[in-house]
Amino acid sequence: MEATEVKLIECPRDAMQGISTFIPTDVKVEYLNTLLKVGFDTIDIGSFVSPKAIPQMADTAEVLARIDRGPSKSKLLVIVANERGAADAVQQEVDYLGYPFSISETFQQRNTNTGIEGSWARTAAIAELASSADKELVVYISMAFGNPYGDPWNAEVALHWTERLVKELG
Repeated sequence: MEATEVKLIECPRDAMQGISTFIPTDVKVEYLNTLLKVGFDTIDIGSFVSPKAIPQMADTAEVLARIDRGPSKSKLLVIVANERGAADAVQQEVDYLGYPFSISETFQQRNTNTGIEGSWARTAAIAELASSADKELVVYISMAFGNPYGDPWNAEVALHWTERLVKELG
């Protein structure tokens, strides 16, 4: 199969969440409004997670309310780590909910406060919430090519979870 298109996904969320000094909401809105004019297919704009975990994303709902999508065709994606975050996210004008599903037990626990099996059940619940609100779920297979924690990993494990996601969640 030959690729016929390239999808550009800009991810300012990833950069912003790593900055320890809180970026004022006005600055985020201005920056994101500029990105909306570029023409990216999708912009990973923020996350609905505990502000204790990622304080930089505490204002995601306000940012979404204040950005000007204007004539932009860019789709918006937000990260969620649990059903509560997904329930908040589906109330927003976003196109995608992203969920970080990791095949590293340690990373999954650190990132979403649950293990792989708990995360599996959570993924299904989030998929249902997204679908009921006409949003799409994007599942990230995190640590698919190894991990720095010493957790068991091999290609078969990555393939197992990928196939299970496709088979059971579409």
